[in-house]
Amino acid sequence: MLYFDHNATTPLLPEARQAWLEAAEKFIGNPSSPHRVGARADAALADARAKLAGFLGCDALDIVWTSGATESNNMVLHHFARTLPAGTEVWVSAIEHPCVLEATRHFFPRRHRRIPVSHTGVVDLDWVRDSLKKDRPGLVAVMAANNETGVLQPWPELSALCRDREIPFFCDAAQWIGKLPARRLGACDFVSGCAHKFGGPKGVGFLKCPARGRVEPLLLGGQQEEGRRAGTENVPSVLAMLAALEIREAALQGTRTADGSRRMDGARLAFEAELLARLPGAEIVGAGQPRLWNTVSALMPQAGCQQRWVVKLDKAGFAVSTGSACASGREEPSHVLAAMGYAPTDTARVLRFSSGWETTGEDWAALAAALSRVHAGMHRAAKGAPGTKLP
Repeated sequence: MLYFDHNATTPLLPEARQAWLEAAEKFIGNPSSPHRVGARADAALADARAKLAGFLGCDALDIVWTSGATESNNMVLHHFARTLPAGTEVWVSAIEHPCVLEATRHFFPRRHRRIPVSHTGVVDLDWVRDSLKKDRPGLVAVMAANNETGVLQPWPELSALCRDREIPFFCDAAQWIGKLPARRLGACDFVSGCAHKFGGPKGVGFLKCPARGRVEPLLLGGQQEEGRRAGTENVPSVLAMLAALEIREAALQGTRTADGSRRMDGARLAFEAELLARLPGAEIVGAGQPRLWNTVSALMPQAGCQQRWVVKLDKAGFAVSTGSACASGREEPSHVLAAMGYAPTDTARVLRFSSGWETTGEDWAALAAALSRVHAGMHRAAKGAPGTKLP
């Protein structure tokens, strides 16, 4: 099986697995315990905190360990719900991950505004600039890279814009970290990430937040993490996460060129060209915009809904995912594609292909060939169905 669903989760790196096993054997104590065994576990966490801060470009005390990006994102919205004056709005992009959007609806049911995006999936900077001339939100939240389309967002510009106006800026960087350099993210006030998006274990992540000033904890019952997150820290998983991130950051240094990570884009760009040549009527979502080197969101030809594509590709030996739910009445179409102006009938035909560091150009070429075969088979089957019209 060739795996093209890395944006959902990545296979565990051998180095991360080894780090977990070693830590589980070596650091058996609770980091909050007063004895030497506990102190050794706490020291290991402090070392990991310093390493992550070095990658992000922030202070080690800014780091809070969590169970993943979903918890981190909820923690940010919970904090501002507890600390902002009544009536203050928060602004979030229309293409945020559901855990951000749903947390916003929960904590700010009548006090949030959606930041619009272009048809190519980029947050409208002009809208933000113009709106800031008239209103002052208590928080602006825009992700670093979209999980469905891979489109990179202008988070450095937004972070600077908010800093100039002393407005907190929050960036969900779950899809960015481990694929692109993390260094400048530390300039954002709040940053979330999780290990399983870059080869670490599931169930562990972090939140970068200001070390000065109280952060309202989402979880109560202990004074761990300087009182910002109750619960015994998962030392083996934290160390495994840092082992994976060290591997990815080292690899990024080897791919950097004057124009970014262009060397990593080659296989994806070749696949896109092959896809468009083989499948008339296909469309690349977010085409023309800077995107993650591993992500392709494609509007497929009209030969059945995306679930049909997924099942047939799975049988052919390829694991891919949908960009939105099939129009079956059980789920809503993708909010990301809807925000980009795609009709529900179009969003029901979108597939997402997301590779990993170990994916080869040959793997991408094999996927393109499989898509062509599956499309031909679906076209032949539909051609014989009464009342069916296909291009």
